Amino acid sequence: MKRVSNFFALVSMMLIAGSLAFATGTQQQQRTSTKPTLSPPGLSGDALAFSRFTETVDVHIGMAVSPIDTTLPPGDTVQNNQYTRYLKEKYNINVIVDWSAAEGNDFNQKVSLCIASNTLPDGLNVRSQSYMTKAAKSDMLYDITELFQQYASSQVKGIVASTKGRAMDMVTYNGKMIALPNITVATDGVYVLNIQKNWLDQYGLAIPKTVDDIERVAQVFKERKPAGAATIPIVGPDKNGKLYSNFIESSNLQNGFDPVFAAYNAYPGFFLDNGDGTVSYGSLSPTMRPALERLAKWYKEGLIDPEISTRDNSGEPVNANQAGLRFAPWWALGYGNGDSFKNNPNANWQAYPLYTNDGKWNSHMKAPGTEALLISKKASPDVAAAIIIMYNALVRDEATFDTSVAIAWYPLRTVAAAADETEYEHRELVKVLKGQTKPEDYNDPMSIYKLMYHDAQVVKSVVPGYSPDRDLNVSDLNMANAGDFNRMYAVLIGDRPYATQKIDKEVYSVTYSMTDLLEQRWPNLWKMESEVMMKIVTGQADISAFDKFVSDWKAQGGQGILDDLAKNYLKK
Repeated sequence: MKRVSNFFALVSMMLIAGSLAFATGTQQQQRTSTKPTLSPPGLSGDALAFSRFTETVDVHIGMAVSPIDTTLPPGDTVQNNQYTRYLKEKYNINVIVDWSAAEGNDFNQKVSLCIASNTLPDGLNVRSQSYMTKAAKSDMLYDITELFQQYASSQVKGIVASTKGRAMDMVTYNGKMIALPNITVATDGVYVLNIQKNWLDQYGLAIPKTVDDIERVAQVFKERKPAGAATIPIVGPDKNGKLYSNFIESSNLQNGFDPVFAAYNAYPGFFLDNGDGTVSYGSLSPTMRPALERLAKWYKEGLIDPEISTRDNSGEPVNANQAGLRFAPWWALGYGNGDSFKNNPNANWQAYPLYTNDGKWNSHMKAPGTEALLISKKASPDVAAAIIIMYNALVRDEATFDTSVAIAWYPLRTVAAAADETEYEHRELVKVLKGQTKPEDYNDPMSIYKLMYHDAQVVKSVVPGYSPDRDLNVSDLNMANAGDFNRMYAVLIGDRPYATQKIDKEVYSVTYSMTDLLEQRWPNLWKMESEVMMKIVTGQADISAFDKFVSDWKAQGGQGILDDLAKNYLKK
């Protein structure tokens, strides 16, 4: 009798458990398919995009924090600071930081663990698109296709549209939008020549335009030594840098040699659409050979930093004004070398394109962004909508925040900037300087060029020496406010090439994220490539090592990657 009772008890427990599982599954299905319930009724458009929830919405997040940032005031925390209080007061969104980790490896390891264990918080801004792909393949991400159209502000939608569909492609999986995109300006991936023009002027040298010109100028710098014995004609990557970008890290590389390769019509690190249904890998191109030979020649002759790939920080000789030439994105002048002006107010760094011998400007182009703001499939519709509102608010209000408390403390912060923001700003700020427009003309808080109004207000005070008859020099700028000085230097001088000239050949990669096959094979292939290319440049290997690399790369799984990309990832 006791056995029978136990049997019925066991059956009852199983039925109850089954009922609970069914109920939980039903609730989960309802939670991810219904619309938000806490939003004020009857709102739409930007009114809804910036609406305040009628009841508090708790948003659980993971967060990367800087171990050296000390800008939080005493008493404030990662969960309670000016940004979280702003979200609570303005939108009734209560941010709960489930965990935080030091940015870099610690944070990335935590993200990997969350994906492996299916424990993503409601919102998580990941530093690589590959994490988004992994989570999407495991069906962990919220389908925000409809919510984005409903809750994204007109400003955010305009910024996304500025990428001409590329940002949406990056966050779409199986036809569904599964993340909020990180969008950075296109010029972050267009590298130009940075040169101390005061050194050119000192020796009566013309602005270099081609690889041959750079060699001649570097030879003069080597012989004349304008910075004394410490002079470095051409800066190269340090021990943490790369010779060139690749499809995964396609932007914001300083001191690599991408423009030199592009001048030879070579685009290493990128997968290229051959236009005939096949894909090639830029690092295998025959045009790589002469580019590598030129760099090896420069290194052998002492034109490139002898500590290339071993120096702790290549920015140090730049800021010490011991270097003459380097390659970098637009922001590297101003933001990236601010100490060089402190050390020498006459250090007149300028930016120029590097052309082919027949006068063409070639450049590979970056991914729309490198990060992604993930929303867990387990989040409620109200939480998902709240995260989109947080995204809207940051885009609109970032320029108004007191950034003496670092903007990185904003929860789920991801950059969203119009792809052509810097070129637009350059041209419009020149109009302000010429008196053709007034700052008030740009007072539109919903403009996709969200920093334009602030910049228009300060540009005349930062550039009191403007003359329309010549290029700006460092002596034309007022350094009193370091933040505004750096910004104006970067936009008006660092971005001048891209804003005033058209790139003749823009080259895009077939993919900017990991495929299944790349995830398996890329780490070893890239390691081999990095080592071989650096050995060639530094003279540790003969140029014949390039030919062996081409065959080894294909034999060690690379050809399979090319075939897979052609079959599954080319746009038909």
